[in-house]
Amino acid sequence: MQTELLLIVATKAIAELAGLFLLGRGLLYLLAGAKRDSNLFYQVLCIVTNPLIRFTRLITPKMIIDAHIPYVAFLLVAWLWILVVFWIIPDVCASASVDCAPLLERKREG
Repeated sequence: MQTELLLIVATKAIAELAGLFLLGRGLLYLLAGAKRDSNLFYQVLCIVTNPLIRFTRLITPKMIIDAHIPYVAFLLVAWLWILVVFWIIPDVCASASVDCAPLLERKREG
């Protein structure tokens, strides 16, 4: 059942990447100022994060204004990461069906 562990770790990695992209977009939003729409790096971050923001808009109630949707998207990604790291991975590793030793071992030099 190593495939199950692979999917869990991949979900964790995708959540980490999405969170960092959203954080980078927010920081560049603040730093670039009014000319952020002409900034190449901001445009790339928008292309990467827009699907997540559209999905968040789709699942959130309409009473949440559009300006707050990126914050909600970041919170959803953060909760997904917390769920995977502190609940799913320990639960799967505690079961006898998956061997989590490769995750826990550190290679020793010497």
